[in-house]
Amino acid sequence: MDDARGPVGPVQAALPPWRRRLRRISRITILLALVSSPWWGRALLQSMDFFRVRRVELEGVRYATPDEIVSRLGVDTTASVWDDVSPLEARVREHPQVREVRIRRKLPGTLVVMVTENPPVALVSTPRGLIVIDASGDSLPVDPTTMDVDLPVLARRDTLLLRLLGSTQTEEPALFARVSEARRSGRGDVLLILPEFRIVADSAVTAARLAEVLPVEVDAERRNWRPRELDLRFRDQVIVRLQSP
Repeated sequence: MDDARGPVGPVQAALPPWRRRLRRISRITILLALVSSPWWGRALLQSMDFFRVRRVELEGVRYATPDEIVSRLGVDTTASVWDDVSPLEARVREHPQVREVRIRRKLPGTLVVMVTENPPVALVSTPRGLIVIDASGDSLPVDPTTMDVDLPVLARRDTLLLRLLGSTQTEEPALFARVSEARRSGRGDVLLILPEFRIVADSAVTAARLAEVLPVEVDAERRNWRPRELDLRFRDQVIVRLQSP
C-alpha cells in the first residue's frame, strides 16, 4: 500500500488580493513615518511643556561674566531644549571673551553651554590704566581691579611679545606663570622678567627655546649659584650671569 504524505509543516492559505495590498500600504506608511521622524518627532517634542528650558549650566567660563553669557543666549521658559541651538551658539560666540562654544541638551529642561575662552596673556599700560589683552592684541572685557588677574605687564601692545607669551602660556604654562614683565631692549632683544632673574633672547625666540632655561636653573640651584640673567642669544647655549656677591 502506498503511503502518500503531504508536505511537513503548517499550510498557509493564500492571502486575498485586498489583504496583500493593505499589508503593502502599511509597510510603506511605516517606512515613511520612520524616514520623516526627525521632522515630526522634533516638532512634537518641542510642543511639550515637559521639555521647556528651566535651567542653563555654564562650563569653561572663568573670565567672562556668566550673566552676559546667559543674556546673549536669549532663552526663557517658552523655549524648548529641542529648539535649534545654532543661533544660540552664534550669539554667544560674538562675546569678545569667547573663542568657541558648544551647547548640548540635558533632558528634560537644561541647556549646557560649554565655552572655550580667549585666554588673556598680558596687562598693557594705557593712560586709562591697565587693560587685559589676548595673544592677538585684542582687548578683553576683564576688569583687573575687580578680578584676580596675574599676568605679565607690557608697556605697549607689542605683537611679537604677545605671540611669544601666548605660545608660552600654551606650551610652558608653569614658566609663563612666573613672568611678571615683558619688554624689548633698545636693540630689539626680548627681556622677560621673573622674580629670580631675567631672560634675554633675540626676537626669533620660541617657547621651546625659553624652556631651555629650566634645566639650567635646576643646575644653578644645585651649584648654589644665584643667576642674575640667563642669556639665550647664543645658538644652542644658555649663558648664566651671576649676581654680584
